Amino acid sequence: MRNCFFNMLGKGTKMLRMFLIFSFSQCLISLTSCSDDSSEEDEYANWEERNDAYINKLAQSQMMKIKAYTKDPLVGGKSSDYIYVEVLEEGNGTESPLFTDTIRVAYRGRLIPTTSYPEGAIFDQSYEGEFSWRTADVQDFCCGNVVNGFSTAMMHMHIGDRWRVHIPYQLGYGTSSTNSIKGYSNLIFEIALVDFWHPGELRGDFKARKQE
Repeated sequence: MRNCFFNMLGKGTKMLRMFLIFSFSQCLISLTSCSDDSSEEDEYANWEERNDAYINKLAQSQMMKIKAYTKDPLVGGKSSDYIYVEVLEEGNGTESPLFTDTIRVAYRGRLIPTTSYPEGAIFDQSYEGEFSWRTADVQDFCCGNVVNGFSTAMMHMHIGDRWRVHIPYQLGYGTSSTNSIKGYSNLIFEIALVDFWHPGELRGDFKARKQE
């Protein structure tokens, strides 16, 4: 009887020890999870206000701005009615794509800079690493099937142009989250226009080349 009692006591102590270890590990997991959530919340804290402030600052700068094609060109607009453009390279083309044209572009899309991503988190891209006309992969789109701000930029670019385009969230994905893009996110695209063509025209497979 006595041996039975001590065996039960030993088993009970072992079970208690296992329970305490399990509880402690669960607490560590919870603390880690809370820490990650807090970090993410801090990363995107006041996200709408920060994105509004970012565009308002660009609107007051000397950066080239282009009114969205959906806005009345004869009526004064808000900061969010425009895209803001940095010309990285100028091409030799003389024509620009139309809304119904197919565009062939190399691009990289980022969000505005944050603590963890001082150059802006990349959410989409057609190529990796440094841009090169010779090696960058491209994508083909209908000019009118992308977000408003992207289409607006396309209809002002020429073949060989490479722009960095800052798009207010009102001309991007708006206030709703889309895949990895949070609502109220401005979009910053680096876009190289490689080619474009009209409906009914065809192009062969792309062969990366160096611009003259």
